Amino acid sequence: MGAWGYKALESDEGLDVVGMLRDYIEHHQESKYVPLSNIVQEMKSKGFFGETLDDIDFFYDVSAMACAELYIDYLDSGEFCGHKNVHSQKQLLADEDSLAFILKYLKDIKNEIPDQYGEREIIELWRESGDWLEWSSNLAYLIQRIELDISRLQQMGG
Repeated sequence: MGAWGYKALESDEGLDVVGMLRDYIEHHQESKYVPLSNIVQEMKSKGFFGETLDDIDFFYDVSAMACAELYIDYLDSGEFCGHKNVHSQKQLLADEDSLAFILKYLKDIKNEIPDQYGEREIIELWRESGDWLEWSSNLAYLIQRIELDISRLQQMGG
């Protein structure tokens, strides 16, 4: 685990997510809108998520957390992948299903759903680190924000 902070975007794996999303955006410049569902699908096809939620892997967990951090950064600042100037014209379009997919990953991590070897690797690594409280607080915050946005979308739709 190459991490210099407790957030997913402060790790080598998190930067892999950013790099993949930047490539995706650059190859889809014709559209002003970037549907979150397309991002989740692209991440699945590129191996950033498992085929099912039962496929548990450290990289998939970091990918879900990084995606949530990027989404929340977008909600708060309008920046996407940290480039306000380059991609400021892009609008991220969220949908309930994509947010629920990300939320399921986050909740499985929080609930410490074990992998095939026992303790989930991401839990084991962070619990042994000196940043467990900060990391677990960040995870709780991501869950709360995604839940709030799902509620907002549900209210808008109904």
